[in-house]
Amino acid sequence: MSPEEFRNAARAHSEWIAEYMEHVREYPVVPAVRPGEIAAKLPSVGPEHGEPIEQIFADFQSTIVPGLTLWNHPNFNAWFSASSTPPSVLAEFLMAALNVNAMLWKSSPAATELEQVTLGWLRQWLGLDDRWFGIIYDTASISVMQSIGAAREWIAPECRTKGMQPGLTVYVSEHTHTSAEKAAITLGFGQDNVRRIPVDDEFRMQPELLEQAIEADLAAGRRPCCIVASIGSTSASAIEDVPAIADIAQRYKVWLHVDAAYAGPAAIVPEMSHLLRGVERAQTFVLNPHKWLYVSMDCSVLYTTRPEMFRRASSLSAEILKTAEDGNVVNFNDYGLQLGRRFRALKLWYVLRYYGREGIVAMLRESMRLAQMLKGLVEADADFEIAAPVPLSLVCFRHRSSDEVNRQLLSDINASGKLFLSQAILHGKFVLRFAIGNHQTTEQDVRESWQLIQQCAAKLAVVHK
Repeated sequence: MSPEEFRNAARAHSEWIAEYMEHVREYPVVPAVRPGEIAAKLPSVGPEHGEPIEQIFADFQSTIVPGLTLWNHPNFNAWFSASSTPPSVLAEFLMAALNVNAMLWKSSPAATELEQVTLGWLRQWLGLDDRWFGIIYDTASISVMQSIGAAREWIAPECRTKGMQPGLTVYVSEHTHTSAEKAAITLGFGQDNVRRIPVDDEFRMQPELLEQAIEADLAAGRRPCCIVASIGSTSASAIEDVPAIADIAQRYKVWLHVDAAYAGPAAIVPEMSHLLRGVERAQTFVLNPHKWLYVSMDCSVLYTTRPEMFRRASSLSAEILKTAEDGNVVNFNDYGLQLGRRFRALKLWYVLRYYGREGIVAMLRESMRLAQMLKGLVEADADFEIAAPVPLSLVCFRHRSSDEVNRQLLSDINASGKLFLSQAILHGKFVLRFAIGNHQTTEQDVRESWQLIQQCAAKLAVVHK
């Protein structure tokens, strides 16, 4: 591709992106397609000869876009919003062009040092002191796996050479994200060595039951290894009692990992700084800028006060990777499984600089304000009820009827293409989850979405009568 051809194509692509962002509400958030429908429109064999970029781009618009669930849509309110802002998109453009590998300091000095500086800014905004070492992984699933691996190195260092030792145990709650259990499976702990601690009425791990479980395991000759506490759990955004859990972790010398993948960024807001109470006593803490800090997928930040455990668990020297600077610089590949590391710090740097702390605080506050507004709308409708506390920007609610009706209601809402919600089971009941966090979501979007929900529910009521 010649420079001139690239320039022309880049202009066309950037113009499409700008138009998409400006007119995103004209697109359905969920596509009306059946499984296999998109694949059927594509050739089953790759092209023998190259094709014009104009044709590829046209096919993207006509075939691919209509089959996408649009995560960057202001009415994408399922799971948790993953909101990519314009500065992050621009940074991704540069990242792809540069294509650097941030594995060693030597492999790209600016990438390594920008990651250190940018994570220092974020750490300061969160109110964490300089004991915390930061590293960017792709997702919180990898962050928790690396954390549990570091916990194992701390509790049972013999595992590095002798293999997994019996009886090592991980503690999660009934509503801890499944990535923690998957990490335990992957690392060889086994599901039988994962304890699921019951939650209270607000879906928080019960510290007294955690301590009972640890005591029982010690009595049975097991070795408690890691506790995973949640600040903003996936199902209901529950904020667990981290100080009480930290007391237990400290008393029994167990590694404490705090999962704040969704809720962590909210602690930047001054009046929400209490969210991180007790985190200073954990060994690891994770938050995802690609969830609620306006950075494009993927970007997960892990902080740890025990970076040496990550090095002990993951570092393995190879002659080809040795450089003259070793010992005087940070080589991020020593702190995780990945050798190839994208230049993710660039897009986080772009976002933090473009909006500044003040701008990010304003956007976070608006998401939480809209959630409280939606909570009020739900409470004002006698046919609906709030199903969980709303401390942040997730609203869990349900129709005051059967699970069958609520399941059908969710299906009808999503089939409209105008709104996308997800679900959870809370206190044994099927509930709908409305997660706010996209940078373009407005009060009008939320009010119109609520009207759609009411209309779908009214139609269902007629059918069930």
